[in-house]
Amino acid sequence: MQSVPKKIDLLLVEDDPGDVELTREGLRSAHVVVDMHVVEDGDKALQYLRKQGPYRDAAKPDMVLLDLNMPKKNGREVLYEIRKDEALKDLPIVILTTSEAEADITACYRLGANSYIAKPVGCDEFSRVLRELENFWFKVAKMPKRDE
Repeated sequence: MQSVPKKIDLLLVEDDPGDVELTREGLRSAHVVVDMHVVEDGDKALQYLRKQGPYRDAAKPDMVLLDLNMPKKNGREVLYEIRKDEALKDLPIVILTTSEAEADITACYRLGANSYIAKPVGCDEFSRVLRELENFWFKVAKMPKRDE
């Protein structure tokens, strides 16, 4: 008897349409069912997570993939807001950004990021990194139970 793959709700906070498409493509080959929701700035990310405005019916994601350099609120500000919010502070957050600056890496971990990944150049390498992310976070690591 084959088990049904677990469905993962993923919130991608990314303002670059090309990177959104790369992420979507990379997750198509996932061995789990990924329901990816996308918002393009930090304000919308917080509205989504807090179920405000047009996101009133949004499911709480199992994980957030968060870019750092975005309009309105940047990723560091969003990470800070999430970690101080009692209802969201346990949410796994993976930084997925082009920055390899040591200051950004250190700041994100100090703010409570669970992981920091510099976006690789090239579609094949990007897909490989997403497969590794999927393998670790959705098959190896134990995730907190999602409460709706």
